[in-house]
Amino acid sequence: MKSTVIGLCIALFSSLEAQAAPQVAYRTQDVDGIRIFYREAGNPANPTILLLHGFPSSSHMYRDLIPALMGKFHVIAPDYPGSGYSEVPEGVSFTPTFDGLADVMTRFVEKKGLTKFALYVQDFGGPVGFRIAAKHPDWISALVIQNANAYKEGLSTQVASEIKQLSVGINAETEQAMSQVLSPQGVQFMYKTGARNPEQLSPDAWMHDQDGLQNAWNRKIQMGLLVDYHTNVEQYPAWHAYFRKSQPPTLIVWGKNDPLFIEAGAKAYLQDIKNAELHFLDSGHFALEEDSAEIASLVTSFIENRATITR
Repeated sequence: MKSTVIGLCIALFSSLEAQAAPQVAYRTQDVDGIRIFYREAGNPANPTILLLHGFPSSSHMYRDLIPALMGKFHVIAPDYPGSGYSEVPEGVSFTPTFDGLADVMTRFVEKKGLTKFALYVQDFGGPVGFRIAAKHPDWISALVIQNANAYKEGLSTQVASEIKQLSVGINAETEQAMSQVLSPQGVQFMYKTGARNPEQLSPDAWMHDQDGLQNAWNRKIQMGLLVDYHTNVEQYPAWHAYFRKSQPPTLIVWGKNDPLFIEAGAKAYLQDIKNAELHFLDSGHFALEEDSAEIASLVTSFIENRATITR
């Protein structure tokens, strides 16, 4: 009888504990007619972290990081137009440029009522996030930079050449080059190259991305962004000025084997941001696929110790 009562108490406690545990919510926010899908977790009373994803991924790339952070933080990860589950309905205007992405994400932040947050950026998240930060420095309590480049020395020879080639716009030659980047082989290259254990990477990551690229409208947006990438390089000086003036508390976590954005790009931030904290990881461009637990630990420690966030 006693063991039965104890068993029932344990079962009840476990049930209540499960109900009280933080959960990830999957939501959609209307932003001027564009349906922005986003993942949200954690108590809104806690410090907020906005996660901006890279190419060719979506908020799906943060699927392991969000659960690791949501116990102590309020975490929001949106999909850009043309990525993941976000939708640009027919008849709704959207220009596929990085200025366009930053404008939509700025409106998203305003719609969500965010006034102070740490900004986590990876790959495309850098150009989008740095545009937002430079215009609204008062919003940013801290930066977490993960393989998001803002310096010419961080561009590999291959990437620098491709940016120059695509800057002329969409034509038969550049469309062929972009088709290779957007192909299954091109997507897998970004995930596997530089990873220390490629055979341990879950194919769910690149299969999710490849599935999104089958959508003709998404593919068109991604092509528009690729030919617009040169505008990011042109904005580097403005972002450097923001770094020097605002000196945001900054954590840099970088997959050191990244074939696209090389180690020099991570080190370059130290030229402009005093006391930035830099950690290299034995991984590639999508370091979260191998090191989400370590990155979560670094982010948690950094924000708790270095950043002051108020709502």
